[in-house]
Amino acid sequence: MAVTAMMSIQLSSALSVGLIEEAGAGGTAWLRLSTGALLLVLVARPPLRSIRAEDVVPLLGLGATTGLMTVAFLSAIDRIPLGTAVAIEFLGPLTVAAVRSGSLRMLVWPVLALAGVVLLTEPWQGGADVVGIGFAVSAGAGWGVYILLTQKVGDRFSGISALSLTVPVAAVVTAVVGVPQAAGHLDGRVLLVAAGLALLAPVLPFGLEMLALRRMTPTAFGTLMALEPAFGVLLGLIVLHQSPSVVQAAGIALVVLAGAGAQRRSTRVIGADVPA
Repeated sequence: MAVTAMMSIQLSSALSVGLIEEAGAGGTAWLRLSTGALLLVLVARPPLRSIRAEDVVPLLGLGATTGLMTVAFLSAIDRIPLGTAVAIEFLGPLTVAAVRSGSLRMLVWPVLALAGVVLLTEPWQGGADVVGIGFAVSAGAGWGVYILLTQKVGDRFSGISALSLTVPVAAVVTAVVGVPQAAGHLDGRVLLVAAGLALLAPVLPFGLEMLALRRMTPTAFGTLMALEPAFGVLLGLIVLHQSPSVVQAAGIALVVLAGAGAQRRSTRVIGADVPA
């Protein structure tokens, strides 16, 4: 179930590339989050009466972070290979896990992952897309903040009910850039594609992750989730025909190794409940 969840997330990202060409990265993010919000509200009624005054800022912050992170990531995969974007983005939660472990030795894992990212981007070739890398770094920073806020919100609301509150906020935030980009491209086919992408992420993988976590320890689950960059490369190869070189494959291996190693002392699951 955990592997299926990761495949679903990366498949949604890979298939989003086609929609990005029509509606732009912002437009695609807005369409995905809007349809996802609708699906989540239908599946789980938002617990509006349970919201306290002190919950408002974390909920709004998590929703805004979700929206900005989604726009940044989709902007990244519009310019650089999917596997590379996922690996760079993965630096965010990896760094959070290392810093929160309280051990200086744990910082070796983000450094190892960074070395893998250097192999992936091959800056010595002179063809690295700096803007695309910048978007991926921004998405990674957003992912790190997302995890911190998710843990705070998760102490007050159960998983899917929290999403039914924050994803609509994310949709509103992305509307600022998404509506102008998507305007003129909205028809039945585009809306149907957006609904399918939203079902692939976050609706389906979130449910699968919750079921998987009932049967696995958090450390085992987090270690398995470290394979996410590798799945990004695999789906990029199958769907987008993005073939990594031998050097880039070695870079992905370093990122996966770093992600698995970081679970040794992490107190929370890396990447759990992530909607990207």
